Amino acid sequence: MNLNLANMLTMARVFAVPVLVVLLSIEHSHQTVLSAYLASGVFVLASLTDMADGYVARRQNLITNLGKFLDPLADKLLIGSALIMLVGLSWVPSWIVVVIICRELAVTGMRGVAADKGVVIAADSLGKLKTISQIVALVPLLAHYPLFGFDPHPVGMILLYVALALTVFSGGNYLYNFYKNWLQLE
Repeated sequence: MNLNLANMLTMARVFAVPVLVVLLSIEHSHQTVLSAYLASGVFVLASLTDMADGYVARRQNLITNLGKFLDPLADKLLIGSALIMLVGLSWVPSWIVVVIICRELAVTGMRGVAADKGVVIAADSLGKLKTISQIVALVPLLAHYPLFGFDPHPVGMILLYVALALTVFSGGNYLYNFYKNWLQLE
């Protein structure tokens, strides 16, 4: 296993998931501002490793097959876990999370089929923008308690609807490109 610095940063994102889930579980049972803000902080730090691992991998030429597999998986685990916990806390409508997770599963499945045919479908700029928009929307939703009179939840929900639109649009784009490539492979 090739655990270089870039891959270790990605693994840090994976290991942040249970910490995030525990903090949000504490928030669910005790409604503490501290656990919500800690969860938001853990999420921000974990999200920053996404930028850092890509930067390190490109800068130091540490791009590996393990990294290509782990990086999108780590993103899906972190974002999916946060969204599911927010549904459990009744802070986010479940249908939004269903749409986002179904898109992620569809694109992942499509990538698996393409990989079986020897075709690598890399993340495109829309997919990266989708991930960034989801992260930006989740930060205020995770914090969710008013701070200095500012209620972050409505802002987070507006941003989540923007992220949802980008999620659906980028998923459609991936599926369209997959279909075009699939016709050429057959």
